[in-house]
Amino acid sequence: MKLRHIALSVPDVAAAQKFFEQAFGMTKAGDAQNGIYMSDGTINIALLNKHGKAEGIDSNGPFYGVMHFGLWVDDLAKAEEQIQAAGGTYIRGRPTEAKKSFYEVKYQDPNGIVFDITENGWKGAVRDVKPA
Repeated sequence: MKLRHIALSVPDVAAAQKFFEQAFGMTKAGDAQNGIYMSDGTINIALLNKHGKAEGIDSNGPFYGVMHFGLWVDDLAKAEEQIQAAGGTYIRGRPTEAKKSFYEVKYQDPNGIVFDITENGWKGAVRDVKPA
């Protein structure tokens, strides 16, 4: 199995779309019920406005959603500049030794959704997807 889709609950789909375009260079892949699909060509992210309700979960119960997602970037400094220009906010994290350590730098988008960026990746993940 390969991860290829993440759904995020957002209060303003148009604003979230603009952020994903500006910060990550993603493009709109299509319309979804209550939102849109964005893509980087491999992963699809649904930006959905469910008005604070989660599908299939009792509205009186807690909503357990996505904690964060991660993006592998080519150039950390350039990615951070692009994210901040799009309205993202730095939270924490820095590599301990450039190009030698696994690490992630945490940011949040204007809606407060947390995401990680890294130049070195994560154990078990591959940078580039090879065609089947």
